[in-house]
Amino acid sequence: MTEPDQTSAKSFWRGRRPRLAPPGAVLAAPKGFENVRLTFEQAEASIEAAADRLSIPRSSWAGGEFNILAISGGAAGGSFGAGVLIGLTAAGRRPDFALVTGVSTGALIAPFAFLGPAWDQRLREAYTGGHAEDALGFTGLSLTMEGGLFQPAALERLVHPFIDDDLVAAVATQHRLGRRLLVATTDLDRQAPCIWDMGEIACRGGPAATQMFRDVLIASASLPGLFPPRRFEVEADGRRYEELHVDGGVAAPLFVMPEGLLHWRKLGRRMQRGRIYVIVNTVLDPASQATPISLPMILLRSFDTMLRVSYRQALSVAVTFSLANNLPLSVVSIAETLAATEIGGMLTFETSAMRRTFASAVEAAQAEDFWRTPVARSDPWADFLDLFRR
Repeated sequence: MTEPDQTSAKSFWRGRRPRLAPPGAVLAAPKGFENVRLTFEQAEASIEAAADRLSIPRSSWAGGEFNILAISGGAAGGSFGAGVLIGLTAAGRRPDFALVTGVSTGALIAPFAFLGPAWDQRLREAYTGGHAEDALGFTGLSLTMEGGLFQPAALERLVHPFIDDDLVAAVATQHRLGRRLLVATTDLDRQAPCIWDMGEIACRGGPAATQMFRDVLIASASLPGLFPPRRFEVEADGRRYEELHVDGGVAAPLFVMPEGLLHWRKLGRRMQRGRIYVIVNTVLDPASQATPISLPMILLRSFDTMLRVSYRQALSVAVTFSLANNLPLSVVSIAETLAATEIGGMLTFETSAMRRTFASAVEAAQAEDFWRTPVARSDPWADFLDLFRR
């Protein structure tokens, strides 16, 4: 397995950035990786092609279930999602997913969720082996603090050992069978989400595909303030530009499908035997407590409040989509009781805390009543969801 390029990391912020392509210009693409980012039309065509490859009738998914798994962000809370998948495997109740989407830490989990139980050991090691604590310790701090608290190489050291040529080749194989793996980043320059077709990237093959696969995952997990943005050199009309991409959760804390497909009229007919599963790697319920009057505590409390509200709103979109298409929706998130007693905060990467979160999720996922069915509410000022209705 190759190590991150320390030279490139040191020179990450040197040099001027090429100008951004003007609005309305031909859609830019990384050189050698054209058509790996999905517009609405491309996403629609991708799902159509997947159905044809699987020989599933256009009138219904009678030939098999089109299960979707969406995995949210949550930083250190990703150990919860990893534990959920492995717990479902242990219980013998892990669905086969035709489409897997991931954001931030959910993007790091998504390839293993996509590839299935055969990759559980690697997923377990990634979240319980102490790698996050090592990579994000004192040695990972940036001396200049330009772009983020940590060096670019810190997140690279966390990702590279687990995303190798074998994994990328396995994703390519499943993509050719018609399954889809999608990851979101946030295009900071355009202030918009960017959906990457990871299977299409994998199918390009060779070291360049593995590196691009890693770069997208790293970009999706680059939480602003902690990690510097990921730089992507792209081309449009023969001209080179550069894009900055940060954590996908900035624009979309979780997503079931690219936004355009949520309104695709044909989708409901194509998914008659489908089901949507959502793993939320954080706490959703409000936690009432007196906030100390100090700048750090007010900032942390405000950030936590913003996250919980944005996750509930994103989940309400999934509820609306599932109701419109008559699709069952199953959701699980970190319970407030677990957060208070078992784990540290979202940015607590201590190995012991992540292992406790993981172990609790493994155990919980084996219970028959593990999944919850959220319910949309009519009062716009009330919480959007009731995650504890059976």
